[in-house]
Amino acid sequence: MKIDVDSYREILDTLTRNKSRSLLTGFGVFWGVFMLVVLMGGGQGLKELLNKNFDGFAQNTAMIWAQQTTKAYKGFRKGRWWAMDYKDIERLRQRVPELDAIAPVLFSAWGSSNTAYYGDQKTNPRIQGVTPEYAEIVAPKLYYGRYINEMDIRQHRKVCVIGKKIYKDLFKEGGDPCGKSIRVDSTYYEVIGVDYNASGGMNFNGRAEEKVTLPLTLVQQTYNRGNEVDLIAVTGRKGVVMSKLSPRIRETIAHAHYIDPTDEQGAMVFNTEVLFQMLDNLFRGVNFLIWLVGLGTLLAGAIGVSNIMMVTVRERTTEIGIRRAIGATPRMILSQIISESIVLTLVAGMSGILFGVLILQMLELANTEDGILQAHFQVSFWTALFAAFAVSMMGVLAGLAPAARAMSIKPVDAMRDE
Repeated sequence: MKIDVDSYREILDTLTRNKSRSLLTGFGVFWGVFMLVVLMGGGQGLKELLNKNFDGFAQNTAMIWAQQTTKAYKGFRKGRWWAMDYKDIERLRQRVPELDAIAPVLFSAWGSSNTAYYGDQKTNPRIQGVTPEYAEIVAPKLYYGRYINEMDIRQHRKVCVIGKKIYKDLFKEGGDPCGKSIRVDSTYYEVIGVDYNASGGMNFNGRAEEKVTLPLTLVQQTYNRGNEVDLIAVTGRKGVVMSKLSPRIRETIAHAHYIDPTDEQGAMVFNTEVLFQMLDNLFRGVNFLIWLVGLGTLLAGAIGVSNIMMVTVRERTTEIGIRRAIGATPRMILSQIISESIVLTLVAGMSGILFGVLILQMLELANTEDGILQAHFQVSFWTALFAAFAVSMMGVLAGLAPAARAMSIKPVDAMRDE
């Protein structure tokens, strides 16, 4: 659509003459675009914050642990306490070949409290022993140093990886603590890493940020745990659905310890796949609601623009009639009215996008900790571009009805109206 300089000047003059009306209409479009941008960016940030509760967990993960039995089996009464052992690792490898990583986890004692010291600082951590495979299941977010490796396991090295809270409690001055020694109860351990993984949504014997992680063999030796295993974490191979493997995993463990294979409470298999599916379904609905509310608000703004332009055309009946009388074509009238509508909606819409981006930037700054961004609240460039395009199209649609009315005005009717 080609418009000359005089036509643009007429558009600006019209908008200036109807300043209060234009501001009121523009605010409706501004608010609609602002709501759409903020809702989309806020929804994305909220999704990342919730996902941080499961940060590092592989989506095809299952956790296995022993609980009090709820069914009698082969002469054993219900209500019996039992424990898994290290042989269960090999049993799972042989009988459930679809499993990829299998990692045993051992705690100093379920629910026990330990005390860690560094200098005159102290805190109460949770102790866990793991193998290097555990990092494939619950990926650490290392701020300093490294994770437990195979040599630590073989040589029973007195090394540890500390959680975020333990690091902040013991090393208040900050800096890299790797190479320094902390005392847990009566034993000294060299710090080899700092794990900033929160994993607030899945906690086993305490939150990840409150834990001191040791080599599994060292925990067995230090706390006299023998071959017991408190927790077994597994992941399935690519394309494997863990929910289909859960009965076989439970059956493999249960048979070795004389547990009823149908006793889901006695041999607990927790499948994280279900949680991730619930999150995906939740945010699929949230995204639909965001688009529904945002586009609905934009549509309401466009209807407001159309109504205001209709009133403007009615007030300019004489002006339009005179222009038609001196040679203005219907196309020229159509071009002017639609252009006025586009300029009004586009200016208001771009202002809404800019203000929305500013608010989202402030939300990002508020969710930054230790220089690490916790969640991205900003919308993408293509999303902003789509919002601008949608506003322009609504401007065109909003101007169609007023333009059609303007083109229908005849010079004789305009003079009679005067």
